[in-house]
Amino acid sequence: MITGTLLAESLRVGATIEVPGLFIRSLRREDVSASTTGAQPDVWTILEFEAPPEAAGALTEAFSSGLLAEGGWYADFRADDEHVVVFAGKVFRYPVGDEAGRAAAQEYGRSVGVPEHQLDWGA
Repeated sequence: MITGTLLAESLRVGATIEVPGLFIRSLRREDVSASTTGAQPDVWTILEFEAPPEAAGALTEAFSSGLLAEGGWYADFRADDEHVVVFAGKVFRYPVGDEAGRAAAQEYGRSVGVPEHQLDWGA
């Protein structure tokens, strides 16, 4: 089973995420004004989702093409023993617990403007 998180504000205008089997587990709004950058809004809409394992490729493609390139946005999910971190046009996949894979994704995140304290996805 795939489980992950997506911020609605991270999607570019006109983006559509349609993936067979995609299920929203929870949807909430949070004031994150204490930890955002100037390019990010103070309130986020957080979608926690799940999907069947066979949806990993479609999710990756949809997020990669749908995320804003500006502002340091990403989405991430776990598919069995793999962690997938998706930026606009760039994807990192690594085994859960692989520090080198995680570090490479975090380094890329820094290079596109993700604040250090937002590089906190799971192992």
